[in-house]
Amino acid sequence: MLRQTVLVLALTLATGAATAQTWSVEDRKLPEMGSSAAQLLTPAKRVEYGSMMLAQMRHYNLVLDDPMLDRWLSGTGANLGKHSARPADSFRFFLLRDRQINAFATLGGYIGVNSGLVLAAQNEDEVASVLGHEVAHVTQDHVLRSVERSQRDQLPVLLAMLGAIAAAQAGGNSSGNAAMAIMTGAMGLAQQRQINYTRSGEQEADRIGMQTLIRSGYNANAMAEFFATLQNRMRANSANYYGEEPPEYLMTHPVTTNRISDARALAQQYMADPAKLKTGAPIGAGIGNTNSLLPSSLRVSSTAMAAATAAASASSGPRGGDFAFAKERLRVLSEEQPGSSLREYQAIEKRGALTDAQRYGKAVALMRAQGGANIAQSMELLRGLAGVNAGNLWIRMAEAESLSRSGQTGGGDAIYLQLLREYPGDRAVSLTYADSLTNRQNKASAQQALQVLRPLEDKLPDDPMYWLSLARAYQAAGDEVRAGLAFAENAYVRGLTEQALVQYETIKRRTDLDYYARARADARIAEIKPMVLELRRQGLEDPDLHGRKQDPDGF
Repeated sequence: MLRQTVLVLALTLATGAATAQTWSVEDRKLPEMGSSAAQLLTPAKRVEYGSMMLAQMRHYNLVLDDPMLDRWLSGTGANLGKHSARPADSFRFFLLRDRQINAFATLGGYIGVNSGLVLAAQNEDEVASVLGHEVAHVTQDHVLRSVERSQRDQLPVLLAMLGAIAAAQAGGNSSGNAAMAIMTGAMGLAQQRQINYTRSGEQEADRIGMQTLIRSGYNANAMAEFFATLQNRMRANSANYYGEEPPEYLMTHPVTTNRISDARALAQQYMADPAKLKTGAPIGAGIGNTNSLLPSSLRVSSTAMAAATAAASASSGPRGGDFAFAKERLRVLSEEQPGSSLREYQAIEKRGALTDAQRYGKAVALMRAQGGANIAQSMELLRGLAGVNAGNLWIRMAEAESLSRSGQTGGGDAIYLQLLREYPGDRAVSLTYADSLTNRQNKASAQQALQVLRPLEDKLPDDPMYWLSLARAYQAAGDEVRAGLAFAENAYVRGLTEQALVQYETIKRRTDLDYYARARADARIAEIKPMVLELRRQGLEDPDLHGRKQDPDGF
């Protein structure tokens, strides 16, 4: 396999302990509240490891980066995070391209969601129930507890793990689809198993996650409903697909009839007695009134909580309709070929008329397919939707994009500029508009793109989409130096550390650097070079820079 594939697996193992061990009854007991697990890694180190893992997943093109989808998922996640057991914590939510049903949490509050999970959900409440569960794994320090159980006297040292695994992998490189398959399977299982899921841990994540779910305004029954969906999917696979493996989520989150019943019973308890939502009870304790452990913003009266709970429980639809549009956009973007998603919509239409969200998805699929006839059909669909969905951001953004793609840039710009006035500094609007301007390949439009992008640099320092958009805009504007700096930064935040170093060193050799550009290159080289040297010492080199070798199996 690709030797750099090892980096992601090493990060997983370094933060999560051995995954293949046999669990004893004693292992299933969670540590008491006096556990020293939180002392194993500083908060800064946890975030660093989580960030490195996300960068490596981007390196292998596993992450689905889309401004509109990121906007929806981050908004949903932020709502859950601020109503979690640790509302002051930061969480980072991201989507994966894989259509297997899965989700996972790792160090630093990084939470990944497979496209397949969103596509399997009936509404946002069900997605939120999974996110709330994963947030609970973070807030209850399940990752760190796992580290403590398996390595009580050892701080997991990243590079030592890299060396050990690299030695085991000596002699083989893989590429393309093989690497993707390896990474997808490994990340789906290894990352979640890093938490060494125990029965007690899952029960605690269900309980704490449901509290977060309801406090965030979602349907209390959504968790049980999604569990039932997964169980039905597993049964359907067994009956119809001749041994097809169950969803990956079930391999790390076993769903049983008892667990579904427990989730339903727990929802009924919380709806009957909203005071239980204020619990901060320690592990093993019953649900009690520990209101003082919550921030003042969550200390509400039982009457108010009962009203909110009843309203959430009565809800059966997504918040503000965003979920339906996000799901359809995801249906399109998670397919590699535009024709595949168009065929999906043809199959859906055979079962009945498309919903507005599905018509939006079909319009996006047509835009991706390009071609004059497809663009025209996309615009027709969007015009019809705009008439009955006034103010819908998804449709307005798609309409602006379709106008720009058809050459009607004035009409597209008018929509983008209006949206920027309504949503100043919004990442999705800014990046999409800037890319539209840059694609025109003239300096005047590129300068306009830079005016949109430059104010966002401090806000989006680790955003690969931002750096790529900025690099392309500088390039179209004729500023090769700053384009090179932005391309190098894009490589770095995508996990291509060695490539970033090479690009920064190449830029530094230019004779036309100003003081700012030289200082930027010097600072980044000083920061990145020790990392690359250590990776090389461990035998981990970028195959794109050093050539690819084949293992005996031809991968």
